[in-house]
Amino acid sequence: MGKEMMWLGTLAMGLAGAALGLLCREYLAAAFRYVEEDLTDKLTRLRHPTRRLRTYLTLWLAAMGASFFGFWVVLDSWIFAIVITLLLLGAPWYVIRRLAEYRRQKIEDQLADAMVTLANAIRAGMSLPQALEILAAQCPRPISIEFHQIVGEYKLGKTLERTLLEAKERLKSENFALFAAAMLASHESGGRLNETVERIAQSVLELQRLERKIMSETAQARKSAVYMAIVPAFVLVVYYFVDPENTRLLFVTPFGQFILATALLLNIVAYFWARKILSPDI
Repeated sequence: MGKEMMWLGTLAMGLAGAALGLLCREYLAAAFRYVEEDLTDKLTRLRHPTRRLRTYLTLWLAAMGASFFGFWVVLDSWIFAIVITLLLLGAPWYVIRRLAEYRRQKIEDQLADAMVTLANAIRAGMSLPQALEILAAQCPRPISIEFHQIVGEYKLGKTLERTLLEAKERLKSENFALFAAAMLASHESGGRLNETVERIAQSVLELQRLERKIMSETAQARKSAVYMAIVPAFVLVVYYFVDPENTRLLFVTPFGQFILATALLLNIVAYFWARKILSPDI
């Protein structure tokens, strides 16, 4: 009888989910489009193909639905099933966003040196396309990949203005946008590009110095945020050895599962809130 009731509850939950999906299909479609557009942007920055992204997203959602019912049956807890499914749903998206942000930040860090190299090449008498070829050959990855693409597209017939504008849209970098604007202005109207680029490079280096100073001064606080996120799990393990019976109730009773799920979600929110507060914004 208990097993039959569990399967009936699972069927009822599935039907309720399907009905909710039909009623909220417009909102779900809007959320799906937002995630698709955001992942397309991040994967483009990471230089990964996005042709089959919608298929992967559909499979991802189907896998999340299957994991929900799977964890519900295995753990016999709809609370844990919801929490674990939400974590599995958000983890890949978060990882891709973090990788894209890490790559963008690395390009930002390499851009000042690239500007100095460009200014030296122009001072030596090279044209702007020739100077960009020097950057593509000498700069480290990942910024060299972007300059390789700019030079390659220019050689294939695109105008320099178009290649720079597309790179600016692709990278979403404020420093590169300023760098591209200076190159475009010099290319269209002439002027001392090397002096302009050197001044921009000095400004970027000063901003990077301030960011590194802030990061070093907040390093201990950021470590504390990590410790804050880890300590509750450690305390839970310690309590299991001190009072195993009552600790076990957190996992086998609905109220205990609700407490654990709430604590986990609040812990995650607190960690990301701390990261947001401690992130330098200059």
